[in-house]
Amino acid sequence: MKIKIGVFFGGMSVEHEVSIISAIQAINNIDKEKYDIIPIYIAKNNNMYVGEKIGDIKEYRDVNKLIEKSQRIVLINNNDRLELIKYPFKKLGKNLYDYIDIAFPIVHGTNVEDGAFQGYLRTLKVPFVGCDVLASAVGMDKYVMKTVLKDNDIPVLDCIVINNKEFEQDEKNILEKIENKIQYPVITKPVNLGSSVGIKVAKNKEELVESLEYAFKYSKKILVEKAITNLREINCSVLGDYEEAIASECEEPFHTDEILSYEDKYVSNSKTSGTKGMESLQRKLPADISKELKEEIQSLAIKTFKVLDCNGVSRIDFMIDEDTNKIYVNEINTIPGSLSFYLWNVTNIKYPELLDRLIKLSLKRNREEKDIEYSFDTNILSGIDLNGLKGNKMKF
Repeated sequence: MKIKIGVFFGGMSVEHEVSIISAIQAINNIDKEKYDIIPIYIAKNNNMYVGEKIGDIKEYRDVNKLIEKSQRIVLINNNDRLELIKYPFKKLGKNLYDYIDIAFPIVHGTNVEDGAFQGYLRTLKVPFVGCDVLASAVGMDKYVMKTVLKDNDIPVLDCIVINNKEFEQDEKNILEKIENKIQYPVITKPVNLGSSVGIKVAKNKEELVESLEYAFKYSKKILVEKAITNLREINCSVLGDYEEAIASECEEPFHTDEILSYEDKYVSNSKTSGTKGMESLQRKLPADISKELKEEIQSLAIKTFKVLDCNGVSRIDFMIDEDTNKIYVNEINTIPGSLSFYLWNVTNIKYPELLDRLIKLSLKRNREEKDIEYSFDTNILSGIDLNGLKGNKMKF
């Protein structure tokens, strides 16, 4: 019997549409001889839908119509099997739509890639592909990621984090703090978003205020760091887990402005089919870098992946300051756009094989976790009586 894979995508995220593209790319490439695939679309209100049209990219030109002809479901663990239950429930007739053995989240951004959805899957006790809760959360929060990497001697740029309330209450001191510690030009970015959403470069105070106000539209916390003026960007993907991980070929993405924008990644070079995603980005692949630099970046990528306790496939984005020849980790994408399959194609790991490896890694983690005890017998509640204990302290 084939393993049933539920591919989850969409969600309440600014990267909702990118997730749809990434997921349908994967669905089209998973080995159907080995796996049964059930596409599961998470709408922007977090309702989940299944149906014969859910895996068809053309149907997403009118999402409302697609939802009307699809079946809403809820997830229920029934005797350690994750069932897809039709909703609303029917008093008569069959409520079970299907079941899945493994969840494959191909989601991007806050509320889905940041550990929230992974925690939900853990609660449902279903094996899932990719990073676990902590790695997902740390990888999404750029400031927390920087502090963890810095503590492990992985080079990152110094930064300042501010929240919207601090800025509203003390704008003058916040601006002075940035100017004194970072100095212009600076780059401002939401602390927990990807796909270059909400990012701007500021070269003076007026632009800084504008950049912060723009970034606060997307997040309550903003990271500010030095903008490298003579910048070169190199990306590298890593595949594996805590025991063994390998690095992909390196790419150099090209952009039309001072920073790599959302349009550069997903719009400017996409084809009419609308299913290219990150594959459509203009890039040099392999990157035109020396063997020594390539090996250094690949080594740092693997170290970053392992330090953050990642699983599956991630993409680590690097910055090179060509004035100083220093390399910095910019960010990690724990569920990268298009799952970075294009970086593995050139290493002779084709997309179906990449997906197969990801599924096997999830099964390996699940087997290992079965040896761990998550509860133990206790008699702490036997005979307990809370009557008359109001206001009294209980000792354990």
